[in-house]
Amino acid sequence: MPLDEHITIRQIREKIQNFVSARKWEQYHNPKDLAEAICIEAAELLQVFQWATVEEASSWKNVPSKMNHIKEELADVFIYCLSMANTLGIDVSEAILEKLSKNEVKYPVDKFYGRGHLEWCLPFNCSFLKPYNDLLCL
Repeated sequence: MPLDEHITIRQIREKIQNFVSARKWEQYHNPKDLAEAICIEAAELLQVFQWATVEEASSWKNVPSKMNHIKEELADVFIYCLSMANTLGIDVSEAILEKLSKNEVKYPVDKFYGRGHLEWCLPFNCSFLKPYNDLLCL
């Protein structure tokens, strides 16, 4: 059974905090450095997909070596995100639920169902790019 069904975000945050504290790394876990670390780790995750086609990347779900690499890089991103939440005292569950509520209003299903980013960006949010609508929107 997947661990996601048994371990809470709080438990993971505590493990991360204990890991950081045991090494006396709190001095390095300030918001600026953590934001940089998140970006760097996200770039490392992106690098796994560099030059791959959508079809190739989609097929990697069945390639253990690729999945392991993706899993490790994704874990690094989450570890730093949760470390930032620890440092700043952010309730991650609350933040995510609040953001999802805002997104429900910002992207109503009746207007955005099945539409990708470029399809909605210009007509709804980026009026200054309207002259390029035909070029950018699908």
